[in-house]
Amino acid sequence: MTHDEQVRQIHLLLARIRAGTTVDAGGVRLNPVSCYTDPARHALEWQTFFRSHPQIIGLSGDLPGPGSFMTIDDLGTPVLALRDDAGRFHAVVNACTHRGVRLVEAARGTGRRFMCPFHQWTFDNAGALVGLPKAEHFGDVDRACLGLRPLPAVEHAGLLWVHPDPDGEINAEACLGAALAEDLAAWSLDGLVHMAEDAYDVRCNWKLAMDTFGETYHFEALHKDTLAASFRGNVQCYDTFGRHHRMLLCRREIDDFPSRPEDSWHILHATLPVYWLFPNVILMPHADGCYLVRAYPDPADPGRHTSRITFYGTRPVAEWAAAGNVSAASDMARGFADIIRDEDYAMSASQQRSAASGALSHVLFGRNEPALHHYHNTYREALGLPPLPLIDPASLSLASRAGTLEGSA
Repeated sequence: MTHDEQVRQIHLLLARIRAGTTVDAGGVRLNPVSCYTDPARHALEWQTFFRSHPQIIGLSGDLPGPGSFMTIDDLGTPVLALRDDAGRFHAVVNACTHRGVRLVEAARGTGRRFMCPFHQWTFDNAGALVGLPKAEHFGDVDRACLGLRPLPAVEHAGLLWVHPDPDGEINAEACLGAALAEDLAAWSLDGLVHMAEDAYDVRCNWKLAMDTFGETYHFEALHKDTLAASFRGNVQCYDTFGRHHRMLLCRREIDDFPSRPEDSWHILHATLPVYWLFPNVILMPHADGCYLVRAYPDPADPGRHTSRITFYGTRPVAEWAAAGNVSAASDMARGFADIIRDEDYAMSASQQRSAASGALSHVLFGRNEPALHHYHNTYREALGLPPLPLIDPASLSLASRAGTLEGSA
């Protein structure tokens, strides 16, 4: 985001604060609760959004140098992501090509060689087979054909992309788009350092996890003792980038901006940017680094998901933590959990119970919740479903709430 764009967005927020308004979706939408509970819809999403779509698995800093690796087990395919001795990014199926035993158990680490615990077949950090005990017992095999099975992997805009299908394709430039890539470039994602990570196993549909990041209307109620002290609720800026979007959450510090020269204005002091990267990623850059949230469905249960949260710092922040301030990363993780897990996701689990009861046919997305409109119509478009229609709130009726509006089922 250029400085001129930062100033424009800050002026827009200040104008909305003065006027007591926020971004307006132009109407309301009714979203069928079956999208959170229906097993057939859930299976289609799992195949379409996770098994057959490129996945953002982290930032460049997750693999900080040659020999670094991490494992991912949320995509159906066990993934080993790594950098070879030259620092190039690769991904392979985390299974020995001899008998299919899982090769690496650790979540992350460094290593130049990976040895299978079953028969000690050994592979290098580019996936090549470099050790085959009692090779003469196998005959004249072509070792070049017995390397770890590669997965499509691309590093783009500071993001690590992997496709869980070995025959899949990744066009990260097309997935992200030029405008969003340019916008994200301001945060220097490729220079951030991995600091900590956490995981929340939550009894709610994965899309309810995404929904909670889609509006600030709830801040002054749900977060009255936490986020509301630092952020204004129900005022934001909102922009879409194809299937993705960006929200700017309004920090209370913005109240001082009119008295400051514009050349000193910085968007991270006035707002917290919240990016949704289709289908399941929330990226939140801040002055000291960023948060990355990835929501993964339980393939067998529409009412359960895992959110994986990774915390990154700028290099000075990471070096400060490494110099003895070891609580910095744990404090960051604990503060995030206290709000997102214990407040937001508690509401998501409550929503899931209501949806599962069958007592409600639809939930309502307000005029002040455009991100929710965009989330769900984007999902529907990707699944070949008709969009949820935009409704004039004055036309809502008991019949429409019961789900008789065309295209709302």
